[in-house]
Amino acid sequence: MKQIASSIEISEMEAERNEKEEMENKETVETLYKALLGQGKMDTVAKMLASDLEWWFHGPPQCQHMMRILTGETALNNGFRFEPRSLTAIGDCVIAEGWEGKAYWVHVWTLKNGLITQFREYFNTWLVVRDLRSQTWQNKLQNITLWQSQPRDLYRRSLPGLVLAI
Repeated sequence: MKQIASSIEISEMEAERNEKEEMENKETVETLYKALLGQGKMDTVAKMLASDLEWWFHGPPQCQHMMRILTGETALNNGFRFEPRSLTAIGDCVIAEGWEGKAYWVHVWTLKNGLITQFREYFNTWLVVRDLRSQTWQNKLQNITLWQSQPRDLYRRSLPGLVLAI
């Protein structure tokens, strides 16, 4: 009986630690967007990014706005404004979703020890994030959807769909 109680306590402590890490990751990404909106400085952003940041892009080539900003090719106040309408933390990832003019975008930031190590950028794409880790026997046959895009004006146009496994 004591062993079961210990296992439950360990699971609860791990869940609390994971929840705290998710909140910290979300705060880091919120700070990054605030800095990009001119409420901070680019050196603040640089301190949040790993020197070997891995970057993936899916969308039209002319929409690679964030990488142009992060590399300094485009000034903060010149061009696309990234104002997320939602931020969701899932494990070591933070998903940001936004709309600017005619472009719908989703960013997936992966953090390790408070530092952004990976950035995935999706433009005009319907994105579904699925958990493909091993599941319990009750839901082994299902892929659990952790997050799904909610783009504006979906009824007016179709967006290509992608499934992102984490």
